[in-house]
Amino acid sequence: MTPLEAVAVFAAGVGAGGINVIVGSGSLITFPTLLAVGLPPVVANVSNNVGLIPGGVTGVLGYRPELTGQRSRLLRLGVASVIGSLIGAVLLLRLPERAFQVIVPVLIGAACVLVIVQPKLNGWLAGRRTHPHGGPWLWLTVLGAGVYGGYFGAAQGVVLIGLLGIFLDEELQRINAAKNFLSLLVNLTAAILFSLVAHVDWLAALLVALGTGVGGYLGARLGRRLPAPVLRAVIVCIGIVAIVKLLT
Repeated sequence: MTPLEAVAVFAAGVGAGGINVIVGSGSLITFPTLLAVGLPPVVANVSNNVGLIPGGVTGVLGYRPELTGQRSRLLRLGVASVIGSLIGAVLLLRLPERAFQVIVPVLIGAACVLVIVQPKLNGWLAGRRTHPHGGPWLWLTVLGAGVYGGYFGAAQGVVLIGLLGIFLDEELQRINAAKNFLSLLVNLTAAILFSLVAHVDWLAALLVALGTGVGGYLGARLGRRLPAPVLRAVIVCIGIVAIVKLLT
């Protein structure tokens, strides 16, 4: 990797770290960048996953006020995220990369729709929610999001925000904080497995890690200041960009 390529990977990490904390889908910046500097697809995916961890940590720390009171819920949903991530990581190492090429854009599109209609659905569901943690359906769908995140992970944040917003009676910033925590668990679980059994380009992972650490910190400072309608619009716009990138 040349010095210029190293700078490009670091810069991509900064952008991805910020986007991941505010919305998700930062891998749509880092993954193509790693491919552009010559890494094979699976190695790029694995190295990118490892490099996302510092950004996830700084993002969670930045959203600590919004995580207050969610400990029990996140412990419950965190189990689903870890199990799902392990399944997805194993699938990445066993299945061809094309397996999710049709499913992923549909999943992101559905998540964007959920984010758009969430305020109206929240009103309709207000008197119908019977479980403060979202119940078994949320647990199962978070498990599915974990499988997707362990396999590839781009835009898993958009998917999680859509799911959490439908099943939980919470304001968007608290949902975003929960999303950051669950995404970190997914990435960390997959990264540990990849470090043990897969080929990681550690220079690329380090550059992405340094970048996402900076980007995650900056993203948390910005994201917590965004009004809910603006944050919702950012989520949907990035989700649409993610779909376009995955289909081209």
